[in-house]
Amino acid sequence: QVQLVESGGGLVQPGGSLRLSCAASGSDFSIYVMAWYRQAPGNERELVAAISRGGSPDYADSVKGRFTISRDNAKNTVYLQMNNLKPEDTAVYYCNAKRFVVEAWGQGTQVTVSS
Repeated sequence: QVQLVESGGGLVQPGGSLRLSCAASGSDFSIYVMAWYRQAPGNERELVAAISRGGSPDYADSVKGRFTISRDNAKNTVYLQMNNLKPEDTAVYYCNAKRFVVEAWGQGTQVTVSS
């Protein structure tokens, strides 16, 4: 079973940037579809971006053009580059790994966008 650890969250002003990282261990990272989700207080967890085993990305409409997901299979790491951040991007961001019925989650990292 893969284990996931996120890092890179923090407090940033509107218009600023952050890069989240998710380090995987315990399994062959390259076989998993990787994704980033987020959950704001009072809201359901939502998909932000996903990347296939081959590196094809997909994004929620709300982040298209601002966020970029990427993966480095040699480093067992997936990234989320977030630019032009908005207050509505404030949430706990979770890393997710999925292969068929096998799924794993990280512990989450807080992103707060505020002036």
